[in-house]
Amino acid sequence: MADHELTTGAGTRTAALAATLGLAAASWVIAVWQMHGMDMGVATRLGSFAFFIAVWVVMMAAMMLPGAARAVLRQAQASDGVRAVPLFIGSYLAVWAAVGAAVYALYRPHGPAAAAVVVIAAGAYELTPVKRHYRRRCRDSVRTGLEFGLCCAGSSIGLMAMLVALGVMSITWMTVIAVLVLGQKLLPAKAAADIPLALAIVGLGICIAIAPSSVPGLVPPM
Repeated sequence: MADHELTTGAGTRTAALAATLGLAAASWVIAVWQMHGMDMGVATRLGSFAFFIAVWVVMMAAMMLPGAARAVLRQAQASDGVRAVPLFIGSYLAVWAAVGAAVYALYRPHGPAAAAVVVIAAGAYELTPVKRHYRRRCRDSVRTGLEFGLCCAGSSIGLMAMLVALGVMSITWMTVIAVLVLGQKLLPAKAAADIPLALAIVGLGICIAIAPSSVPGLVPPM
């Protein structure tokens, strides 16, 4: 009986992990296809609401699901196995869809000065107690995808604002932010790594303010 339970548990974990990472990988392929030729740096336009939300949710699945895999595994083990995974992932992505709706409402094509301000603010946010609180909560056991999504949004909102400011349809910036988010999901907070990262983001913002042409892809060629 014990061996059967161990085998079943291992199978559940494997299936849940494969489903999560498989969806993330498929989302990367779709996102690259959808976003091809759309990146105009700070001058990017979002198109219709339906189109943007569709692209945004695929982007979030690609960027966020690898870092959510551990939470998905915990949920699968604690409830009805793999059957709990779609609800957890769906409610998690629903939070990011709501963030996307807010982005669509607030976003305007802008200039390097506005991008610089947002990037500097994103770097400063990395050092706030709010960031630390939500990052810690992302690593705790959470009961639902909605709760996990809210915690992850609180942790990553500065980095996501940075993505929107630098090029919301940029595969390059999407990849950079995805790597940072994944690292922060998997690794515990340590000042030795977090402070240099925050300072580097602030430095990028200052560089944009002083010499925007030095940042590739920020301003499309005339």
